[in-house]
Amino acid sequence: MKDFDVIVVGGGAAGLLAAGSAAQVGAKVALFEKMNQTGRKIGISGKGRCNITNAAELSEFINHFGKNGKFLRQCFSQFFRDELLTLIETMGVDISLERGGRYFPKNGKALDVVKALNAWNTGFGVTQIRSQGVSEILVKEGSAYGIVAGGKNYTARAVIIATGSKSYPKTGSSGEGYTYLKNLGHTIVPVRQALVPLNCAMNELGALDGLSLKNIEARLMVGGKKAAAMFGEASFTSFGMTGPIILSLSDLATEGLAQKKEVLLSLDFKPALSYQKLDARIIRDLTERYKDNIEKVLQGLMPRQLIPLCLQQCQIAPQTSAGTFPAVLRKKIVNWLKNFSVKVTSSRSFDEAIVCAGGVKLKEVNPTTMESRKVDSLFIAGEILDLHAGTGGYNLQAAFSTGWFAGKNAAEKVLAQKNA
Repeated sequence: MKDFDVIVVGGGAAGLLAAGSAAQVGAKVALFEKMNQTGRKIGISGKGRCNITNAAELSEFINHFGKNGKFLRQCFSQFFRDELLTLIETMGVDISLERGGRYFPKNGKALDVVKALNAWNTGFGVTQIRSQGVSEILVKEGSAYGIVAGGKNYTARAVIIATGSKSYPKTGSSGEGYTYLKNLGHTIVPVRQALVPLNCAMNELGALDGLSLKNIEARLMVGGKKAAAMFGEASFTSFGMTGPIILSLSDLATEGLAQKKEVLLSLDFKPALSYQKLDARIIRDLTERYKDNIEKVLQGLMPRQLIPLCLQQCQIAPQTSAGTFPAVLRKKIVNWLKNFSVKVTSSRSFDEAIVCAGGVKLKEVNPTTMESRKVDSLFIAGEILDLHAGTGGYNLQAAFSTGWFAGKNAAEKVLAQKNA
């Protein structure tokens, strides 16, 4: 007799949804989590607030995952945003829609989502076995039949792998799932950091540490060509740059770096103004404040932290009089504000990556069930798959949905076998 109907490996967003949905169908379920708590990554997501999902329409939502997004159509047709929000709200967590179409718990506490999901699991009889790492997936005659954890065999009629990627390994997602699946014949698309802060070459950036700028445009240049551009918020750090638009561009940046191409960030601090309008604005400021020096005049145009770097790179003395300010230097300031460039040297480590690019090759997973095409009764869900999107709740929705879908289909397959 099997110990369980379904075993879920990994207690993150995908694992918790997989366990709960399988148990809800009627399966006897065990969830194995190597950490002493489940949902650790959910707990720190969205800066501790948990950006659950996004209000984007289905087609737009899928487009955020690029060419691989079509894999999610079947899954999303069964369990998408409305189903997820309804499920979480029935657990007692109120949700609010915020700027950018982002959904968060109304009280801003990600841990409340984790608690609710754990209670949902418990309510349907899921056995959670924590602080217990899985060392092997048991397979016989091409079919998964259990796991090895803590030196002990646990048997089941189906196994779901939801171990996450390699991002934020302190939360438990250190990449062992890739090893399990590679050993079972799956192809792992090379894994690299995505949605990650970027290291930059300019030493002077240290003086800008902590400066956050809203409503700027960042253009990513890879190999001398414009790869992408984003409008929004970015922040300077002691090592380089981060913030929503930098994180969203970081995927293409890390891809370019992996290809040994030159990667640059070109920032437009005044995207709402054309070159001509910005020039006219500076002329007006110089005229109105002709008795001041250029350092004081620029305080009305940019944050104080930027001024020393601007003057240094434009080779302008801070005490230069506004009343006699040369046109050639004014043009330099305009160009600097519209084209501030820094070289990207590398990305930060997996420790700081929100998600990863790469993972289990999607052609080897059935999108209508989430079952492996390599091993029977083995299901795969969550960030371990070769799926990732930008910031905004897209990745968490994909993890929740693929987990729910895998759990439902695994349980239905198991129960059909038992009743045959």
